[in-house]
Amino acid sequence: MTHDVSQLDWDSIRGDLDAHGYAVIDLLTPEQCALQIATFEEDARFRKHVIMQEHGYGRGEYKYFAYPLPDLIAELRMSLYGGLAEIANRWYETLEIDVRFPPTYAEFLDRCHQAGQQKPTPLLLRYQAEDFNCLHQDVYGEHVFPLQVAVLLNRPSVDFSGGEFLLTAERDRSQSQAEVVPLQQGQGVIFPVRQRPQQETGQIYPVDMRHGVSRIRSGLRHTLGIIFHDAA
Repeated sequence: MTHDVSQLDWDSIRGDLDAHGYAVIDLLTPEQCALQIATFEEDARFRKHVIMQEHGYGRGEYKYFAYPLPDLIAELRMSLYGGLAEIANRWYETLEIDVRFPPTYAEFLDRCHQAGQQKPTPLLLRYQAEDFNCLHQDVYGEHVFPLQVAVLLNRPSVDFSGGEFLLTAERDRSQSQAEVVPLQQGQGVIFPVRQRPQQETGQIYPVDMRHGVSRIRSGLRHTLGIIFHDAA
């Protein structure tokens, strides 16, 4: 069984996202992590395989799931969406962005599909020694849900070393701020796709966010990425 998403402390999640730009939650059991890792070899489950160094994305590989998504991933998308949509709507109101997200995930996914964004975006990533993921944003079309989740599937310092999850924040005429997010097996980090509001000296500013993974020093590191908008 997954950790019970209905028991998540959304007040704490909101506070962490507002203050730090990310929140860490317990999502998967070790057994579920192992099953996800094994899925990487089942090509029929995926629509696309990307070798990162061929595109200048870093080093490593990832695969986008095909529809129908595995039950676990479809469930995570639906069960996390409601709490995240409340945060997303508040952020967009604060940033004076004239977009609001519907209360159910089915409605949001229909919005994507009606606009031609019909390709599923959840993915599995695999890194080995010397691999890394350049700082980037996962924007796939006009309709972008502003929060996403990355779940670490391996045991740090046991299955791999290095490979820290990285976030950077950049505001106009300011230097970038970097954050290293420590994760344990089965934990997910919730973070912005491309922008978040940040309060500074009594004012609210839009901050551009990017994420990546530092160099793997040894072993294998797998990640499950849960992106809520589909791709064109």
